[in-house]
Amino acid sequence: MPHNSLSPTFFLVDDALPIRQRVASMLTACGMGLVGEAETPEAAIDGILQAQPDVVLLDIQLRGGTGLEVLRAVHRAAPGIAFVVFSNSAGPAYRKRYLAAGAAAFLDKSNELDRLAQTVSSVTQGNHHVH
Repeated sequence: MPHNSLSPTFFLVDDALPIRQRVASMLTACGMGLVGEAETPEAAIDGILQAQPDVVLLDIQLRGGTGLEVLRAVHRAAPGIAFVVFSNSAGPAYRKRYLAAGAAAFLDKSNELDRLAQTVSSVTQGNHHVH
């Protein structure tokens, strides 16, 4: 699937539909293209590898597993895809573990959701590490 570099594509992985809807509308309003959504690790891994988005927005707690499984599997298979983790579980241990596994950025859902579009924009423009 060819990508228009002016319009980054993203894939949403979160087990909460209201969060997916809110994030999708936020990012599409900024001109980004939603190419898929998932709420389980298996569906996320398959969907991401098929869609090849520029960036994946990833929650930690998923239905039937964790975001770390998704991050590790996709990072191995397609290291060029950037990951922005956004979660209510934003403690230092989680942050460190996800960044060490290859996430480009880690945001706290409870107070950093407004930074999401800016962060996604930064990581899709080649700046693959935003802390």
